[in-house]
Amino acid sequence: MTLANVFSKTIRDRWMGWAITAVSLTLFLLFGMSVYREIDLTIYTSLPEAFRSLVGIGDDIDVGGLAINVVFGTWGGLVVAAIALVMGASAIAGEERDGTMGILLSNPKSRTFVLLSKTGSLLMLVAVATVAVWATVHPIAAVLGVEIAGLDVEALSLHLFVNALFYGMLATAIGAMIGNRGMATGVTTAIMAVSFFAVGFLPLVEGGNGLLKFLPWYYFDGSDPVTNGVAWGHIALLVSASVVLLVASIIGFNRRDLKGQSVGTTMLDRVRGNPLLNRLIGRLAGSARVSSIWVKTITDYQTLLLITCGVAFLMMGVMMGPMYASIPTDTFAAFEQLPEQLIALFGGGDLSTPEGWYTLETFGLMAPVGVILVTAIMGAGAFAGEESRRTMGMLLANPISRSRIVFEKALPMVLFAFGVGFATFAGVALGSLIADLGMSIGNIAATATLQVLVGLVFGSLALALSAGTGRTSISIFGAAGAAVFFHLVNSFGVLNDAIADLAWLTPFHYYLGNDPLNNGLDWVDGVVLAVLSALLIGLSFVLFERRDIRQHA
Repeated sequence: MTLANVFSKTIRDRWMGWAITAVSLTLFLLFGMSVYREIDLTIYTSLPEAFRSLVGIGDDIDVGGLAINVVFGTWGGLVVAAIALVMGASAIAGEERDGTMGILLSNPKSRTFVLLSKTGSLLMLVAVATVAVWATVHPIAAVLGVEIAGLDVEALSLHLFVNALFYGMLATAIGAMIGNRGMATGVTTAIMAVSFFAVGFLPLVEGGNGLLKFLPWYYFDGSDPVTNGVAWGHIALLVSASVVLLVASIIGFNRRDLKGQSVGTTMLDRVRGNPLLNRLIGRLAGSARVSSIWVKTITDYQTLLLITCGVAFLMMGVMMGPMYASIPTDTFAAFEQLPEQLIALFGGGDLSTPEGWYTLETFGLMAPVGVILVTAIMGAGAFAGEESRRTMGMLLANPISRSRIVFEKALPMVLFAFGVGFATFAGVALGSLIADLGMSIGNIAATATLQVLVGLVFGSLALALSAGTGRTSISIFGAAGAAVFFHLVNSFGVLNDAIADLAWLTPFHYYLGNDPLNNGLDWVDGVVLAVLSALLIGLSFVLFERRDIRQHA
């Protein structure tokens, strides 16, 4: 590979993930329009004005508008932005982590050229994926006989593109300036999650509307572009911010000393670097070559864990208690007007109670996403990551079996899942105590346990895909796609009797189906999720033992 081909090679390496994203969103749109045709839309039009605004539902919403807002707008915005930030975080920091930056820069091209080639490929892939999804909206609506006249799908698509580009450039800038892919991914994900989350609940808090303009997600759909058209001021702000981040990336990358694959001192590195402690650990652990696999895996992903736990503890846990306590009393009357079907769509529960509030704002969506994020990234990188970095051969050169490698890769994934679950539990429990909400600590622990178990199902799926295919993109996008699909099936099942009969096939049915924040742990649900994870991890052993290892990505 010559440097002149950085742009095309990056596209070649990344196109599959974007293709899976575009196809998945298209299928979700088709699925959504099909389901919404069969339900009574007064479920949505009868909502209080504040809640219709919260989910982007107008006064005279129809099937087409509902499907595009919920599936194309909300899910599309999250998914496309997430893929963009992962690609941006890997643009520079990923090359350093994989030890390939030295080879890349040995060509007679500048750092600026490399960075611009990487960001150019990001822009191209985001644009192509956005256009691909947009191009399917009108044909799907025509085939299903769904009216979408008057909806500005093009405006929403432009907002979708610029929003994803902003988060991709934010991750690129962080990665270029500090050379840490985990930090770039974690910080950008945290900003996106908090922004998305805050845009949803701030309008419910007195004085909260004044804070919306400080949140990037507000400039994606705060102007309701599918109804009102392009908000050029919002577009200009996101584009300007992306340009500033690009300039910051160039300056930071050009001024920084680059790190090699093994550079970067962590706490564990310092412990191992101490002669006395190193000898003690060596006696306890045995061969360093074998016993350090799980330790190194923990080291590789510790930044991702710390950031995710921080968001789970503070944003999804502690802050939610005082926010609930600050909601005006008259707003609870609006909560009581919400249809039962819609409440179930977001996790169930009585929104006028602390348990219902935490189910909607924390455990319904964001909490399992936190565990899935960590476990899917770790599962996908367990084997496919080693192969893409050309380090699997060195790992297998040690006197260690493949099954031992699988075990020592799976163990940190399980430990990290429980780490995120514990952070969520501690945050929710502390938030309840601070706001004097009186929630059951035991029920919070039960819900957090199920959060961990449902997240491990999809992390274990990523592990199995990684073991079976050796490709990171297939592993992580396969697991993420499965999570989104099963969540939608479980949610739509509440609105459609035909789909409801299939809800028991989804892992999410065993997560909040028993309303654990109010009723405690249903051991059957826990066992089902634990068995699913164990089966997928067991499948990883079989697949990795039988597969020929690739040494070239």
